[in-house]
Amino acid sequence: MSPDVDLTVPMPGRHALRDRLLALDSRLFEFAAERHWPYAERVLPRLSRSANHGVLWFATAAAIAAGSTPRGRRAAARGLASLSVASLTINTLGKRSVRRPRPLLDPVPRVRHLKRQPITTSFPSGHAASAAAFATGVALESPAWGLVVAPIAWSVALSRVYTGVHFPSDVLAGAALGAGAAFAVRGMVPTRDRLIPPARPRTDVPALPDGAGLVVVANKGARTADRVHALLDALPRAEVVECEPEYVRAELRKAADRARVLGVCGGDGTVNAAAEVALRHGLPLAVLPGGTLNHFAHDLGVEDERDLIRAVQRGEAVRVDVGRFTSDGQHGLFLNTCSLGVYPELVRKRDRFSPRIGAWPAGVLAALRVLRSDRHPLHTEVAGRAHPLWLLFAGNGTYHRLGLAPARRLDLADGVLDVRVVHGGRRPALRLLAAALAGPLTRSPAHAAVQVGRLHLSGVTPGALLAYDGEVTEVGGEVTLEKLPEALTVYRPLTGS
Repeated sequence: MSPDVDLTVPMPGRHALRDRLLALDSRLFEFAAERHWPYAERVLPRLSRSANHGVLWFATAAAIAAGSTPRGRRAAARGLASLSVASLTINTLGKRSVRRPRPLLDPVPRVRHLKRQPITTSFPSGHAASAAAFATGVALESPAWGLVVAPIAWSVALSRVYTGVHFPSDVLAGAALGAGAAFAVRGMVPTRDRLIPPARPRTDVPALPDGAGLVVVANKGARTADRVHALLDALPRAEVVECEPEYVRAELRKAADRARVLGVCGGDGTVNAAAEVALRHGLPLAVLPGGTLNHFAHDLGVEDERDLIRAVQRGEAVRVDVGRFTSDGQHGLFLNTCSLGVYPELVRKRDRFSPRIGAWPAGVLAALRVLRSDRHPLHTEVAGRAHPLWLLFAGNGTYHRLGLAPARRLDLADGVLDVRVVHGGRRPALRLLAAALAGPLTRSPAHAAVQVGRLHLSGVTPGALLAYDGEVTEVGGEVTLEKLPEALTVYRPLTGS
């Protein structure tokens, strides 16, 4: 072979590769313009317009949040948070980094044209980014809702090419950016399935494949009907007793006399009553969340009837701590929190307003009434020293802030009371707000936090209100808060089983 012959193949330069990609992008755009899909000309342009300014996604989030499941409400919130991050990124960086002109509309049939053509640069597609961000955010929190939203998001992204306002690569880049925004939000605020509480300490309980031996008392005042019916479908030999709120305690005591496992469906107050009966009779407790907030069930890791059914059928359970308060012969238990000061009064006012205006508006109105009223701080003594307080909060276990997520417990058997105090002063509203924003580990002249196994207060103002798991009672004089470590056995599905 002659040494003068050069067999090397010249590699295309960066500009040549870019030109080929752009040419391919244009051919794909023209191919889409030539397609005629049934009903698309009536549907896709309207769907594309409905997504302007995120209107479609806000409406979808409202529909998801209107359901009765906490997972759906979290999915809606996560979808909107992901959309917000994606939109902010597109508007501040994306559109300004690549100033690509919009496609020419000549190949696109006029019937598909949008009434108002966008004037921003073409790359990347903001609509595709918002659609992908919302759908991915929803799916990360609730795969079931993600399957519902995904076809809508895909159709919105497709509509941007179909109506001629974007090249395919604009849509692909926008979708990738949107999905990335959803995962970035998950990095800051982990999804609940990534925050499963530790499955300890495990304990032996009866496995009830068909529910025989399980007696569930359901509070009709909560949202229980659909859930108990789903429970009975999977556990046909379980017994369900539905009753009005005023008869819950009596029915729980009756159920405990014939049950191998005591079940309860209702809110935190109902679960509190069931825990007291279960402890007295030495029974394991099966909790089916049916209230508004369901703090204990959700921190335990039981989101809905599917979680409870799986745990009961497999015989999976853990032991959890229980908090207890005593005051001059009076005593009670708390699974979540116990508090003195302004919060119990807020709870009492909220309960007064909620039958007329609903739980959340009642809570806002009660807070405004309590904080604006002319009042004095609660007086008490700790270790012989006087402590005027606006609020004393004791959590059954340590409450954490994870990223931007609201506080929750990751361990229900850590053996400590999480005590937060807002000291007395002239401006309770400002001090309470500062304590809420500062987080659990702050120490200052206005508020403090400490973890203890037992707390004794003396000289408490007679008739002071004490709130525990949403219930309110009066205390005074000596008040003791303490832990009952690993006292209660509760069904919950165990990871890895």
